[in-house]
Amino acid sequence: MEVNQVIQNQHEEQEEDLTAVLTSPLSLDSDAGNDYTAPNLLQRVFSLLKNVRPGSDLTRFSLPAIFNIPKSQLQCYGESIYCVNNDILGKCANGETPLERFTSVVAWSISTVRTLMFGVAPYNTVLGETHHVSRGNLNVLLEQVSHHPPVSALYATNEKDNIEITMCQYAIPKFQGTCIETRVLGKRELKLVNKGETYVMNSPNLVIKFLPVPDVEWLGNVTIKCQETGLEAHLCYKGNSFLGRKGNYRSIRGKIVSLPNMKTVYEINGHWDRTVAIKDVRDGKTTVIYKANEVITSLKTPVVKDSKGLRPSESAVIWGKVNEGILNKKWDKATDAKIAIEENERQMARQRKLKGENWVPKHFVLSGSKENGDSDWEVKPRNLKLPPAPIIVPF
Repeated sequence: MEVNQVIQNQHEEQEEDLTAVLTSPLSLDSDAGNDYTAPNLLQRVFSLLKNVRPGSDLTRFSLPAIFNIPKSQLQCYGESIYCVNNDILGKCANGETPLERFTSVVAWSISTVRTLMFGVAPYNTVLGETHHVSRGNLNVLLEQVSHHPPVSALYATNEKDNIEITMCQYAIPKFQGTCIETRVLGKRELKLVNKGETYVMNSPNLVIKFLPVPDVEWLGNVTIKCQETGLEAHLCYKGNSFLGRKGNYRSIRGKIVSLPNMKTVYEINGHWDRTVAIKDVRDGKTTVIYKANEVITSLKTPVVKDSKGLRPSESAVIWGKVNEGILNKKWDKATDAKIAIEENERQMARQRKLKGENWVPKHFVLSGSKENGDSDWEVKPRNLKLPPAPIIVPF
């Protein structure tokens, strides 16, 4: 048995009866979707106390499902690409000038940032978990290619507009006293094949604040570069000050410059959850390039189009029973199902260690080393031809 087939083989007897439980995507008009409402904080605290007893071994402790939204981190990652309300990627490919295409890529990069709720989180993705979804001509495939560190890989193609997206993401959380700051590392590449242009960018960091007001914010600097056109964007994501002043809340400030003289072409200003505009430094003309309420509100929930095409490793299949328990508010059943998945993950890791086997991703080639620092990980798809998915997002 090959190591990269573990998840598939552990479900081989049920392959014909796979059921995917899909939930509405993260959206501006509802933090975790219309089919889910987070339990109140007091209810979650009682659940935690119920599950942690004096003398408990916390190294084997699994956070109760009442602290989770009904989807995995891998799904949230994928939703940021395929859950949109307009053809924002098409604008990137079909812009008439390099500058027009570049500003569209900036808008697309902003669209991948979504609102998150304080006090609840998606499931930690298990090794080998996959997520395959299509929306129109866009096909998206994700795989969890490493567990320590937790590295997620994404590859997406749009043959109509000749677009390829390759992304690698891994997070490093650190407790900073009044907040948890999570550095979101990894490279994102968007290729406009017909134009011969590649755009390379990073992600802002995720910060969970406890004081003075509990909140979840995207903060930090993002750089978007296109070597072929000599254009570069510098964005700064800002949030509330410690005193709670909201002038910069969810704001973006930045500029687009032309290399090599670093001459500013456009100034960027706005809020990622509202509108973002560019101002031409030559004539002062302002143009709105991104409207969040048109792109990431009232998003459609993905549906299963081809149940026979589902993989046992599909996120919505692996976490299906947990999702059902959360949606029906049957917390004990949801927590039991979650613990079973996590214990199976640990058991598989023990078996690989005993056999001296290393995990080999099925759909991606992972390069990098823990010894070379935390920014060296990169992924490449094994197959550049990505077929339509069994799960689709309706228009």
